[in-house]
Amino acid sequence: MSENKQPVRPPMGGPMRGPRGGPPGARPGEKAKDFSGTMKKLLKYIRSYIPVMLVVFVFAIFSTIFATVGPKILGKATDIISKFAIENMVTHNAVMDFAGIRDIMLFLITLYLISAALGYVQSYIMAGVSQKISYRLRKDIIAKIEKLPLKYFDTKSHGDVLSRVTNDVDTVSQTLNQSLSQIITSFVTLVGVLIMMISIDLSMTAVGIISLPVSFFFVTLIVKKSQKYFKQQQRSLANVNGHVEEMYSGHTVMKAFNGEERSIEKFTVYNDALYEAGWKSQFLSGLMMPIMKFIGNLGYVAISVLGGFLAIKGTVSIGNVQAFLQYIRQLDQPVNQVAMVMNILQSTAAAAERVFEFLEEPEEVPESTTPLLPEKLNGAVEFKNVHFGYKPEKIIINDFSANIKPGQKIAIVGPTGAGKTTIVKLLMRFYELNGGSILIDGVDIKDMKRSDLRHIFGMVLQDTWLYNGTIMENIRYGRLDATDEEVINAAKSAHADHFIRTLPDGYNLMLNEEAGNVSQGQKQLLTIARAILADPQILILDEATSSVDTRTEVLIQKAMANLMKGRTSFIIAHRLSTIRDADMILVMNNGDIVEQGSHEDLLKANGFYAKLYNSQFESNE
Repeated sequence: MSENKQPVRPPMGGPMRGPRGGPPGARPGEKAKDFSGTMKKLLKYIRSYIPVMLVVFVFAIFSTIFATVGPKILGKATDIISKFAIENMVTHNAVMDFAGIRDIMLFLITLYLISAALGYVQSYIMAGVSQKISYRLRKDIIAKIEKLPLKYFDTKSHGDVLSRVTNDVDTVSQTLNQSLSQIITSFVTLVGVLIMMISIDLSMTAVGIISLPVSFFFVTLIVKKSQKYFKQQQRSLANVNGHVEEMYSGHTVMKAFNGEERSIEKFTVYNDALYEAGWKSQFLSGLMMPIMKFIGNLGYVAISVLGGFLAIKGTVSIGNVQAFLQYIRQLDQPVNQVAMVMNILQSTAAAAERVFEFLEEPEEVPESTTPLLPEKLNGAVEFKNVHFGYKPEKIIINDFSANIKPGQKIAIVGPTGAGKTTIVKLLMRFYELNGGSILIDGVDIKDMKRSDLRHIFGMVLQDTWLYNGTIMENIRYGRLDATDEEVINAAKSAHADHFIRTLPDGYNLMLNEEAGNVSQGQKQLLTIARAILADPQILILDEATSSVDTRTEVLIQKAMANLMKGRTSFIIAHRLSTIRDADMILVMNNGDIVEQGSHEDLLKANGFYAKLYNSQFESNE
């Protein structure tokens, strides 16, 4: 077959332009519909990595414990120094215990080195896990794209799909890489610091932890306010990227129609929405740090006063007061981390929800468990009482039947928007029938594998599709095992060989993005060569010569006539003069087939076809 083509710190890749001009607009105030349900799905998704993540969490726990006991051990060194200072003031001949200080310092350095090593190992493992999950997510999304029915892409923009593959998956990946281990680290740090504080003095601990419920109250309040802006930011970013990509790829058309001002106005709307969502979410999340610091500083002052009083009374040593002050400072860190993680989880839930929404979209009707193939491919096609509508409640093709013999030329005609390509979509099983059946050589297409069915067809469309590769590779796309000689012969049959050899690198010319380094007519010649190389049994031609000049059209018509010999051909015709010799003409209007027959029979009937034909040639009659 020849023709088939926010997170807090999101990547700025531009989405592909969709059929509706970019991703759907964000709805103001939109947030994750089901936070807990989405997180459960994510946990199910990473289930196979739980053993490795448990190892990471154990490392995180030990790394945190080693770092947490440090201040109290360091307090012992402070006690040695303060004891020396006091004794020296009294006796003037006190001796400093340098050996004790040395042992404490060496022990501390060892603890901190082990803590750092464990932290490094956990980061290394978690980075690998998060990338594997991202890899799997992207792989599942791509696999899902292959299983989605064509109607999904008729209603959704490509930019929105790509945004889910890039921005949303990266957001989930960052959370897995950073936030999960941070949650464990923060919890262990919080518990460890509280235990160490209690071991020093209970009254000081009581004063110190008063700030925790106050801090959590403000954190919860801020998160509740900021949550709704994170998904809005995600969607608004997709809108901006989609519009920029669309305007870039269609820059020439935009310039030709003086659309710069409209484009800027539209971009401004999208950019304003992103700005509003971005600054609100970042401002609200940014409030947490100063609020937490203010509350923490109040507690720090209270502890300093109380600790000084207890040290004077001799209830607590100076070293322990110093250690306690360090713990109070450390107490802020896990609370702040939890606050940041809660914010990140909001954007993660929004991103993961969009990914899972896509992965849960209804797929194509499952393949037959016992697929069939015609014993011999002759190209006979039968439409048997076909009913079809893009919406079940609105059937547009009613009880259509036709029996097409092998090698016949079938033309599909009608005004613009009549539904001519609908027949092609049904033949290729891009859409499922609402009733009736289509048979190829006696086998219902529903009983065939889609890949086998589409291998029978070759398509040359009005809208050409070439990918970033050499001309040789683009033609060979019709049959990947073709030799260079076969590719060149196909190009000769399509009358493309001559112009190819005039290009700088000939068949090895690398086509750039959107094949902009060859003309539209030359693109069409290449796609025709691709169809010739595929050597299909049934052809679908959508006015394949509409983009070439008159001289080239004559040559192409001859080449296509040779190609169609012995092959069943469906021709979507816009110029009725090109299909006078068709064996059967299907006349469509408003989505339905209103007439069928030969050119002469339809003219004699003096119906809709006759009116169409005469309207095109009345100036010559």
